[in-house]
Amino acid sequence: MKIRILSCAEAEIAEAMDYYNSQYAGLGYEFAVEVKECFKRITAFPKAWPNFSDSTKRCLLNRFPYGVLYQCQHNEIIVFAVMHLKQNPEKWNKLIARL
Repeated sequence: MKIRILSCAEAEIAEAMDYYNSQYAGLGYEFAVEVKECFKRITAFPKAWPNFSDSTKRCLLNRFPYGVLYQCQHNEIIVFAVMHLKQNPEKWNKLIARL
């Protein structure tokens, strides 16, 4: 399956990378590697992760407190959020409702 990352998810990744790099030099890049590995797991096993909503799944990163929200649509995986697990999920529920 092909994976497509929406611009809102790319923005969240960039924001988290900036934050982690400000905490410790290079940590943001380690975060990016972790996200990329998560994308590989999702691509390999798109239906393996638990449901976040009826049509959305969430795959957790191993090292950082983030989850990748995605949907499988027409032989494509659409990533629309890389969410910090301490944030209110209502923000993403509204986004899911629009998809």
